This record gives sequence, C-alpha cells and structure tokens, in this order.
Amino acid sequence: MPKRVLPLTDKQVNNAKAIAKEYKLFDGGGLFLLIPEQKYDSKGKALPASKLWRLKYRIGGKEKLLALGSYEDVSLADARQKREAARKLIDKGTDPGAVKKAKKAADILAGENSFEVVAREWHASKEKWSKSHADTTMERLELNAFPPLGRRPIGEIEAPEILTMLRQIQSRGALETAHRVRSLCSQILRYAIGTGRAKRDWAADLKGILPSYTQGHHAAITDPREIGPLLRTVDGYKGTFVVRSALLLSPLVFVRPGELRHAEWSEFDLDGERWDFPIWDIPACRMKGEAGEKVGHLVPLSRQAIAILKELKTFTGRGKYVFPGARSISRVMSENTVNSALRYMGFDKDTMTGHGFRATARTMIRERLHVLPEYIELQLSHVTKSQNGSAYDRVQFIVERREMLQKWADYLDGLKADVKAIPFSKLE
Repeated sequence: MPKRVLPLTDKQVNNAKAIAKEYKLFDGGGLFLLIPEQKYDSKGKALPASKLWRLKYRIGGKEKLLALGSYEDVSLADARQKREAARKLIDKGTDPGAVKKAKKAADILAGENSFEVVAREWHASKEKWSKSHADTTMERLELNAFPPLGRRPIGEIEAPEILTMLRQIQSRGALETAHRVRSLCSQILRYAIGTGRAKRDWAADLKGILPSYTQGHHAAITDPREIGPLLRTVDGYKGTFVVRSALLLSPLVFVRPGELRHAEWSEFDLDGERWDFPIWDIPACRMKGEAGEKVGHLVPLSRQAIAILKELKTFTGRGKYVFPGARSISRVMSENTVNSALRYMGFDKDTMTGHGFRATARTMIRERLHVLPEYIELQLSHVTKSQNGSAYDRVQFIVERREMLQKWADYLDGLKADVKAIPFSKLE
C-alpha cells in the first residue's frame, strides 16, 4: 500500500534547510517545495538558497512542471491557491504552463506598447526638430504625462484618464501647460493609431473642454515648471551673441520689446555712479503713452542683468545702441528678431513671444514673491497717473523694486538650474 502524503505545515516549510543534495517536500495534488543543493563560496561560506514551489501535472498524456514562485515571495497558503487555480484549468483541458507563458508575453507586449514607450518612439521620429525644442517637449512629457499614464498600454487609455491628468495640471495654475500636454497626447495617440497600437485619439475629443488660456496677442509661459526649460534653451541659443544677450536680458528687465531694442548705452549706469545702485534710465520719449504725458522709466539692474550687459558692452559698447542690427550698427535690431529666435528654438507664436516675458514676470512675481501689486505695476510702467491726474514719481518704491528684481533674477536662476522649490521672503 502506497505511503500516504501528508499536507505540509508552515513550520515544516520554514524549517526546511538546504543540504548536500536537493530534495522535495510534497504537499499533495502535485504541489511540492524544492529545496536546492547547498552551495558554498570560495571561502567555504554557505550561500543563500531559495526554496521553490513547483506543481507537477499531466495534460494531453504528458507530464509537465509549473513554477509557482519562491517561498520568500509565495507562502504555503498562496501556493495552494495557485495549485487549485491551475487544477481548474487542467480540468478544462487547458495547460496552465501555456497560460502562464501567454500572460508573460502579453505583459511584455503591454510594456512595449505603453504610453511612455510609444511617446518616446514618436519623439525620436521628429528628426527635423531643433534639439532645444525636442528637449523641451520631452521635459514636458516627463513632468506631466508619464507619471500618471507612462506605464499604461496606450490602446487602453481613454478620455477620462487623460482629462483627470489635465485637470491635475490645471489645478496647480498651469492652464497653458494643460493645453500643451493635451496637444502632445493627441499627437502621440495619432502616431499610435498609425502604428497599429491604438484605435482612437481620445485627447482630440477633449479639445475645447479646458478653459481658454490665450492672453491677448502676446503668448507667455507662466508655469514655473515650464520656465526652467525655456531659460535653459535660451542659455544654449546658437544664434548671434547680440540676440542671445537680448533673450537673456528680456526676462530680467521685462520691458516692452521696443524699449529693449532701442536701448542706448548712454542710458545705463552699470557701476552705480549716478545712483546708489546700477540702473537703466529709459527716457520719456521712448516710453509708451500719449505725447506730453509720457514719463521716463527706471529699471534697477540685478547682478545677473549687469553681468549680461557688461559682457555685451565689450561687443557693442563703441556704438550707440546696445542691440544693433545685424547689417548696420547705426540701426537697432529688427522688430521680429527676438520672436524669430524663439521660433527657431521651438517656441511657436502660441507658446511664447518677446512681449510675453512681461506677462511671465507679472504673473509669477505676483504668485511667487507676494509683493505689493504697485511694485509690479510700476516696474511694468503700467501706472502713469495718480488719482488726481498727475504723473507718478518714477522713483516711487525704487528700493523695493530693486529688491524685487534681484529676488526675481535669483528665482529664475534657480528654475534654470532645476531647483525644485525656492522660498521667497515676503517684502515689507
């Protein structure tokens, strides 16, 4: 009479030790625990050995073996559940080993067709993109889209998931970023459709569901998470030194593009000789406003702005204009130069403009520095008259404005260096 196999206990399984020869502990129904031969290192020290669950079964007249995992990961109770699940498949004539292989293949295929894998493949196909635009696009995806969607099979992603992601982006005050990400998702899904990995562009169905973010005719980036990539792209601009300097200075002084283009060296006090600190004194004749009502404008210069201007002065300081044109130093650079440079770097007209640096500063200083609105409006030269109709004193709050501009420049440096959080002290 054959010896009856008794079910294993947790104590038996836990106490089983490797010896000089592998052996098996049977639980019944084909389930057993395999304890491998004990191995040793070169110094004679015993190496750790994993106890392995195995299921022996027959199907189609052939004996087979199914791996159910190691005891470290699969308890005795879990192994028994796996045995019963396999037995149900066997009773139906299905090979559990074949099912396991098919599932593994499906998991691999799902990984190959995940949103992130397809997105990176789509991104790599854009060979004509400039490096700066390609880097900015990938940064936007890595920051916003990959965390919630990256591992999901792209063919299974539907509108509600995408909308949830967009709402999360919108909730942090980055509405334009939400619009950009929706557009990118739409392009990726269309690529997936073309390569047979998706059947519908759900992101396109969401067009119009987010509030509009268009700010007049001057598009601007106002999300701190988007400013870092912009500043790094500008820093790596490969065009002329004069244009690069104009791009670098624009976010630091946020004057109107025309005021920047027509800047003259005679207006700058880089060493603080006329004032107690370096400053740009823009004459009234070049400011926006009605004739006879224009007021000159003062722009305190941060350390970063001074460094840019001093380096630029070695190139253009012998002439009248800070930013002379490419064809003649007697003329300022053309009106479209800065915008053209932004387009060249991959920022289209609906993403960023030269004038947009003003909106960037106004929004982010208000939200991040928490200064009095008057400081910001005066520095933007928006306020030209007091309540009694007289012109504001252009030196009003000049000390506070100087402190504000320095903190703003420091904050931008942090964003460019990819610093995650830079606290601001509230200005009194």
